[in-house]
Amino acid sequence: MKIVTFDDIIKLNIDPVTCFQWVEETIKNKEKATLPPKISLQPKEGVFCNVMPCFLNSSWGGVKVVNRYPERKPSLDSKILLLNMESGEFLALMDGNWITAMRTGAVAAHSILKLARREFSTIAMLGLGNTARATLLVLASLIGDKKIHVKLLKYKEQEKAFVERFANHPNLEFSYIETQEEVIKGSEVVVSCVTHFQKDICSDDCFDEGVLVVPVHTRGFTNCDLFFDKVYADDYGHVHHFQNFEKFKYFAEIQELVKGRARGRESDTERILAYNIGLAIHDINYAAHIYQMIIQEGNIMNLKLGEPIEKFWI
Repeated sequence: MKIVTFDDIIKLNIDPVTCFQWVEETIKNKEKATLPPKISLQPKEGVFCNVMPCFLNSSWGGVKVVNRYPERKPSLDSKILLLNMESGEFLALMDGNWITAMRTGAVAAHSILKLARREFSTIAMLGLGNTARATLLVLASLIGDKKIHVKLLKYKEQEKAFVERFANHPNLEFSYIETQEEVIKGSEVVVSCVTHFQKDICSDDCFDEGVLVVPVHTRGFTNCDLFFDKVYADDYGHVHHFQNFEKFKYFAEIQELVKGRARGRESDTERILAYNIGLAIHDINYAAHIYQMIIQEGNIMNLKLGEPIEKFWI
């Protein structure tokens, strides 16, 4: 089995457009994958450990484990076990942090490009960590010279570091906003990368006609379930248990939209919600591509686990 570290992945210099293409690839081929609902363990408030097994096809499969401990810095951590589904060989144990951030950002960017108003020019961003950076990085790499006003919810001066990260993107204009209500009002796209909200963050009247809301970690927007015109998700099995699922006015998987079997945005006044819960098939697809790239580089650490080689070993 190979060990693939965070540094190994960073050295590959995988560009944001490639990240988007890998996400598109996974969404288009979702029907070929086997994807049981994730197992989520929540030992206490604000803490979780999610276990996500899946396989993409007859060649690639694996398990992702991600946990959140708010007192840890960073609070999120993840690991990926990659398998050869033909032989059952454990191919690699990978750091999953870069993969998680970039595939999550690429999925959010995909939803924006598919579901936002065609001429959108204003984005609100809440939660300015790595996932938010990844989302804007992928989106900025795909919109060319399109001018975008990005409204940042102020939090512990993270907004300043966020703007510095995008200093080389002259088509992005930033403003700092004090309150959740102000950052959402007047925004055509709302992206929340906050990992934990205890309750909904603002009233219904904060959401303008035509808005697209992308709550990456799903918290804080359950009031939108009840009056938004359409709700999309990356997988039915991950959302059908939501408390308001039966009250959605219209629901479809993103994959159905991509394949032309579901309605997309039909007017500039529709309010749309995109619940991308996070599918392990994206992580495993990224892991498979990265594994192949690193194998070609020939610079990878081997780990011998000392598996039994005899049929009877007790």
